[in-house]
Amino acid sequence: MSHIAVIGAGITGVTTAHALIERGFQVTVIDRHRYAAMETSFANGGQLSASNAEVWNSAATVMKGLRWMFTRDAPLLLNPIPTWHKYSWMAEFVSQIPNYRANTIETTRLAIEARKHLFAMAEQENVQFDLERRGILHVYHDKKSFDAAAQVNTLLMAGGLERRAVTPEEIKQIEPTVQGSFYGGFFTPSDCTGDIHKFTRGLAQACQRRGVDFRFDTAITSITPVEGKFDIALVHQPEQVEHVSSTETIRFDRVVVCAGVGSRAIAAMLGDRVNIYPVKGYSITVCMDDAQSQQGAPRVSLLDDAAKIVTSRLGNDRFRVAGTAEINGINRDIRADRIKPLVDWTRRHFGAIDTAKVIPWSGLRPMLPNMLPRVSAGRHRGVYYNTGHGHLGWTLSAATAQLAAGLVAA
Repeated sequence: MSHIAVIGAGITGVTTAHALIERGFQVTVIDRHRYAAMETSFANGGQLSASNAEVWNSAATVMKGLRWMFTRDAPLLLNPIPTWHKYSWMAEFVSQIPNYRANTIETTRLAIEARKHLFAMAEQENVQFDLERRGILHVYHDKKSFDAAAQVNTLLMAGGLERRAVTPEEIKQIEPTVQGSFYGGFFTPSDCTGDIHKFTRGLAQACQRRGVDFRFDTAITSITPVEGKFDIALVHQPEQVEHVSSTETIRFDRVVVCAGVGSRAIAAMLGDRVNIYPVKGYSITVCMDDAQSQQGAPRVSLLDDAAKIVTSRLGNDRFRVAGTAEINGINRDIRADRIKPLVDWTRRHFGAIDTAKVIPWSGLRPMLPNMLPRVSAGRHRGVYYNTGHGHLGWTLSAATAQLAAGLVAA
């Protein structure tokens, strides 16, 4: 039985581990945190959204980014301080604009495929994760943005997605709690939402029951190819215990890199170039302890295109609001001026919700310049990558896990 190292215990790493044990492999998952799903898989927007499959490589996105560069609360914010990684990544991003249509269609197809695998995993392992299968409603405030969305919709439909335009009256029928003036919208009944952290932790526990070895609180210091295998040097250092650590080297038959924004550094150890850039996003979780807030919060997931904000209802007493993109390197600081627009948006569109108890969060999306995840072999035989899912890791991971496990099995 081949022994496989999966590097990273986020949504991508854990779904990959599950797909590998289903195929009969011995699996060890390595992560520097104490638990699974402690970085980008901790508190994202919650949407499982094929309807959000449009890649960002368009002239319109670039122009918006330039206009917003010096607006601190803009949906897309670029720190102009130059670094080679940032500007080389941006140059590759712009070079992918001609592939916008093909990449959007491909992402849509992959997102639709991922649903059946994710639901199958959850059912098989009895993972509960506040799933809401009520669709996703995109709303637009003016004709120009609605018409642009209609053009995107032709690409999503070409990818196999069933999605329909809705009037302002239908918006209120689909989600009666939402307040505001809208020109129109698009509704995707097959999309859904859930708690990525609950799902990943639950699936990780199921993997542990089935024999997967999770090495938490563990950093990788080197990976050395040896006679067709790989020696991985590990340092185990519990977060709660200072100046206490242990080291060991384990030999693996194959390696699958699912390390999110850390994948670039791991790939460099293996002689590969994986040009992932960290694009920060923010979220708030509104704790709704009173009946008025619970009744006034939406059950249908929303995406406000103008604000680039998404929502999801997590159980009866939590409301997740997320959005924005910040190109600022490895920086996990939670900025008040980036959280405030999320709170203000919630108060404006859902006035009945009490926002006195709000938990802010920020996470780094691992983005490749073409906005597609990399699922492929590396330079060394036995090295594979399943990483770079950007803003759609939750949406795409169950499908890319199957693809990665298929590569290993082959």
